[in-house]
Amino acid sequence: MREYKLVVLGSGGVGKSALTVQFVQGIFVEKYDPTIEDSYRKQVEVDTSQCMLEILDTAGTEQFTAMRDLYMKNGQGFLLVYSITSQSSFNDLHELREQILRVKDSDDVPIILVGNKCDLEDERTVGKDQGHNLARQWNCAFLETSAKAKLNVQEIFFDLVRQINRRSADPRKKDSKKSKSRCDVL
Repeated sequence: MREYKLVVLGSGGVGKSALTVQFVQGIFVEKYDPTIEDSYRKQVEVDTSQCMLEILDTAGTEQFTAMRDLYMKNGQGFLLVYSITSQSSFNDLHELREQILRVKDSDDVPIILVGNKCDLEDERTVGKDQGHNLARQWNCAFLETSAKAKLNVQEIFFDLVRQINRRSADPRKKDSKKSKSRCDVL
């Protein structure tokens, strides 16, 4: 069974843990308890293949940036999460993406841009069009999610696995050492 190392990144309070716990355990965590780093494992079936997902739920706070390089180096795919109710959490993702590309030494890394808390439409400050435009600019997938309403939670994790599979199956991506470390080493 193939293992996948997925990393959930974003500012504090955007719902990274809520999305991860909703996906892994099927429960919604209401209270905000800042994460330092939590790791989860879940066996799933994606497109008829059994997969073991190792999901790293990271700290959104700045004091843990030293740990970032390590999990960016080891991660195979990344969920970049912002809250649709926080423009600053959306803006913070630019720096995270740049750091991922620098650490991976590649501009072709499996990334999904995730606009979380779409159940809070009345409090929206980041338009859906902003998410779509940024995803187009970054050439990555984009989905809005709600951990609370269980909307698109499974989809973001499964789509990330599919992206990793596509990149590792593409012979043009296999000719460098970089893509091997990104997709095939566990």
